[in-house]
Amino acid sequence: MRFLYGYQLLWLLIIPLMVFFYRSKKRRKASLRFSDISLLKQICPSRSLRWRHLVFILKAAAIALIIIALARPQLGKRNRDVITEGIDIILTIDISGSMQAEDFKPKNRLHVAKQVVSEFIRGRDSDRIGMVIFAGQAVTQCPLTSDYSVLLSLLENVQIGMLEDGTAIGMALATSVNRLKDMEAKSKVVILLTDGQNNRGEIDPLTAARIAQSLGIKVYTVGVGREGGAPIPVYDPIYGKRYLVGPDGQLILTQMDEETLKEIARLTGGKYFRAVDRDSLKKIYQQIDRLEKTKRKVKHYMEYRELFQYLVAAALFFMTASFLLENTRFRTIP
Repeated sequence: MRFLYGYQLLWLLIIPLMVFFYRSKKRRKASLRFSDISLLKQICPSRSLRWRHLVFILKAAAIALIIIALARPQLGKRNRDVITEGIDIILTIDISGSMQAEDFKPKNRLHVAKQVVSEFIRGRDSDRIGMVIFAGQAVTQCPLTSDYSVLLSLLENVQIGMLEDGTAIGMALATSVNRLKDMEAKSKVVILLTDGQNNRGEIDPLTAARIAQSLGIKVYTVGVGREGGAPIPVYDPIYGKRYLVGPDGQLILTQMDEETLKEIARLTGGKYFRAVDRDSLKKIYQQIDRLEKTKRKVKHYMEYRELFQYLVAAALFFMTASFLLENTRFRTIP
């Protein structure tokens, strides 16, 4: 608690003076004298006599409360305001058919990627995050937002088959860059996750990377999949789950263009990571999370609540009570 006008409390010094003059007045000698008052002393004093100082006490208390109210007492609650520069992040996620590969447990690559990306989103608290998904084409699943609950809900709904199959890495990166280019954040980041090679779209991945470089957008690339690739499951309504095979009857394995992903990261000042299972993918996003943290400036402030009105109300009550008592129960005859 604080007093906005603390110097007003000096007026409380008049209370001791009031007490002094009140006691002095009561000690004045009577104008009538009696030869013997021994019988009077045997009389038990009435209640009124015992409470004869109540009127003065109420008046003094009312004056003290008014003085304290004039000092403006305020009750404060400390708050903290976190000011950050903020980062704009686009999560670019491959949802092509090859992301169904089952080398990532418990289900497949996309399932694990969604879990890890979800944890990454929950770990941020002051950034705007958006999401671009791609296969044979690229679309914005969620524009930049600070409402992480909406973003997480949209991420949960991402499924393979939402887009025409293929891997348009260049288009995905260009779409992500387009979402960031007009933003005013000091740091702009794309986290591109894919397990394939660019085979669709009108824009080459390195061309999109150079555009990002010119706009000061950093790209982290994450390659998903074990060395040598993995079979790609397909689901047939008649035969159930099968694995994709070529014209020669051989299993088709996923293939990744690591060199292009490394070059994209190098051109834009980001980093390339390779994830071969759930644990390694989780560590990659944790590392990116540490790399892209903003410095926080913490500002403390106090929110005050006025208390003077309660003191004034109490003072008015005491003054009213003293007035009523003085003119009824404790009324004196001049």
